[in-house]
Amino acid sequence: MSEDWAAVAKTINERVKELGWKQRELAERSQVSQAIVREIQNHTVERKRSDRTLEALALALGLHPQHLLAVLHGRIPPAPGQPREDMEDAVSARLAVIERRLTDITERLTEIADLLRRPDGR
Repeated sequence: MSEDWAAVAKTINERVKELGWKQRELAERSQVSQAIVREIQNHTVERKRSDRTLEALALALGLHPQHLLAVLHGRIPPAPGQPREDMEDAVSARLAVIERRLTDITERLTEIADLLRRPDGR
């Protein structure tokens, strides 16, 4: 399963901006070192982080504890207050993302086919 650390960085940066926080404040609230927060936010060092680190950041940002982990693995993040996912739920969530992407691709291909059928190409 691939990991999308750029998506994690984007999610964190958007939420930090919404909250009006500085990097230091996120580090303090999450109890994650500012160096690690910087690496994740700037996507400068891509390495495996513990699930607990991502959970601490998510909780500090007011997100579901598994939100960043879901983003990392390309799943739809659970809403705050939802129970933790088990493996079956994770697979179902991943399939839902794949189905949504396939629907988008199918719709786009239909649009392209319609454009190609037109004599003027518009």
